[in-house]
Amino acid sequence: MATAYTPTVQGTGIRASIQRFGGHLAGMIMPNIGAFIAWGLITALFIPTGWLPNKTLAELVGPIITVLLPVLIGYTGGRMVHGQRGAVVGAVATMGVVVGVDIPMFLGAMVIGPLAAFILKYVDRFTAERTKAGFEMLVDNFTAGIVGAAMAIAGVFAIGPIVENITKVAGSGVEWLVSHSLLPIASVIIEPAKVLFLNNAINHGVLGPLGVAEAVKQGKSILFMLESNPGPGLGLLIAYLLFGPRSLRPSTPAAMIIHFLGGIHEIYFPYVLMKPRLILAVMAGGASGILTFLVTGAGLVATPSPGSIFAYMAVTPKGGWFGVIAGIVVATAVSFAVAAALLGFGRANGDQPDEAAQSDSQAGSRTVPAVKEA
Repeated sequence: MATAYTPTVQGTGIRASIQRFGGHLAGMIMPNIGAFIAWGLITALFIPTGWLPNKTLAELVGPIITVLLPVLIGYTGGRMVHGQRGAVVGAVATMGVVVGVDIPMFLGAMVIGPLAAFILKYVDRFTAERTKAGFEMLVDNFTAGIVGAAMAIAGVFAIGPIVENITKVAGSGVEWLVSHSLLPIASVIIEPAKVLFLNNAINHGVLGPLGVAEAVKQGKSILFMLESNPGPGLGLLIAYLLFGPRSLRPSTPAAMIIHFLGGIHEIYFPYVLMKPRLILAVMAGGASGILTFLVTGAGLVATPSPGSIFAYMAVTPKGGWFGVIAGIVVATAVSFAVAAALLGFGRANGDQPDEAAQSDSQAGSRTVPAVKEA
């Protein structure tokens, strides 16, 4: 199904298949970007380390990120496959992957929502030819309910545990790289894991405890900066602002403010999911930032929470400003450069007319007057 976020892709090669896959991800994520921004604003303002701490309003943060946003994604994915009936079944099925886990199930929602709708689509085809007149509504309601319930149960026992295992594998990989002094390479695992919304599991579950132990001995630790560096995300969003699809450029300034000043990195993850090749940009930015931190001997005294520039400055040890700022600036610049190149500097988004068509048009405009003169 083609939408404003999933334009029709021509061809059957690997590149076309990847483009279609990215388009389907975009179709599930980008229509809900307003909900992501709303959650980002609530989080940046009202969590204990936010700008206006409020215990009551902070209660909104958890349910939105763990329940509402995954359900919206599953609902949208189901609707892409089988209209409104697919949307309802996709939302019900998504509740199955949400229940019983503490991490946001965005990946699970992107899998089970369209899958449930796809199954219902074929069930509807089967029953449509066998349902007697007058029983259509009864059969439709029961088939949707049965498929939704079955997929929700499958989500509890299948998709949920799989995503949890992915989280554990990612955390173990990062811990291995840290123990073997291969920190820049850690971005190869950290950045893709972040985009799958596993950032908190890696930062607070693996890097945070290791960083605390190191900070106790040395007074600072670079481990606090591996996942929380706002530079890669900022560079990506700047590239989107300048060279991304024109329909998405208006949303990037707000995302940049929430990400860089508010410290809510999740706001840029959908932009990567929309064009999966851009994961290379944040990986390059993250690795270059870590390398800069290593060269300059930078480190923080505690985990910056949330990961905003202000939180970074607040936990920077005395005399350590240069290395911290340099790492953020380098990560931003590298991420921007790579993302801009991957976006074709604006030429790869379908916003500009095809160059071949332009040249043919220009050639035609030159030949027509010549014929008239003859």
